Amino acid sequence: MVSKLDLYKIFCQVGESKSFSQAAKALYMTQPAVSQSIMQLERELDIRLFHRTPQGTFLTDEGKVLFEYANSALNLLNVGQEKMIEFKNLTAGELKIGVGDTISRYFLLPYLERFHNRYPNVKFKIENGTTSELCTFLKAGEVDIVVCNFPLADSALTLKPFIDVHDIFVCGEKYRHILTNPISYEELMKYPLIFLEPKSNSRQYVEKFILSKGVQIEPEFELGSHDLLLEFAKINLGIACVTKEFSQDYINKGIVSEVKTKEAIPKREIGVCYLESVPLSLAATRFVEMVESDNR
Repeated sequence: MVSKLDLYKIFCQVGESKSFSQAAKALYMTQPAVSQSIMQLERELDIRLFHRTPQGTFLTDEGKVLFEYANSALNLLNVGQEKMIEFKNLTAGELKIGVGDTISRYFLLPYLERFHNRYPNVKFKIENGTTSELCTFLKAGEVDIVVCNFPLADSALTLKPFIDVHDIFVCGEKYRHILTNPISYEELMKYPLIFLEPKSNSRQYVEKFILSKGVQIEPEFELGSHDLLLEFAKINLGIACVTKEFSQDYINKGIVSEVKTKEAIPKREIGVCYLESVPLSLAATRFVEMVESDNR
């Protein structure tokens, strides 16, 4: 049975060709099949669409109006199909990522560069925020994926860990006298402490661990940037809790020194999360696969 869409395709081809036989050749159909389709469409619309004459087949006034709309609609469908092919081949599209400033700078940037070089026509939209803010963006459909600090307890999300990271304490020259031996958390609390702001997922992870040891933290400074933690430690404003993997340059250059604790904070992870119930776009899928393949 010929579909309604096929009927309009046949109608437009006859209107363009001004001939049933020429339309049949263009459509790889028989002429009787084309004639039957036009008759079916005319019956369904209860209107005559063509004048059949020895000189050819011509649209009626009503047929001209229908041709204008039907031809435009078919052209739009063709453009839509071409766009779908572009998306499939990643020659178009958009990748929306939620990520914090620190993870973006120290982990994500090389992958953004590689993905852009591989798929230059895919646009990036980057949203910044804390892990909880980014998960809100994700659930609102404002981003496709979120690259953030784990652990993250949310049954609505699929989590894919990428790398392990370690939380440590660092200090500048003024406090290097405490580096001789590993220090307890009770002793550490006697010094001015520099932490990320309370809503940070990594801050909450560290605070929960230290609290499990019966120690309450009372930071002297609470900052919104990991880089500021290092800068505050460098100028001796206190002892900063930082991510070791993102502080290695400062440590290697001797700008700050790692303060060894008697008990290390358990490692955590950085990874990607996305909605369990929503399939990823092709661009997001390819991006996740690229990062995942590098961190297996």
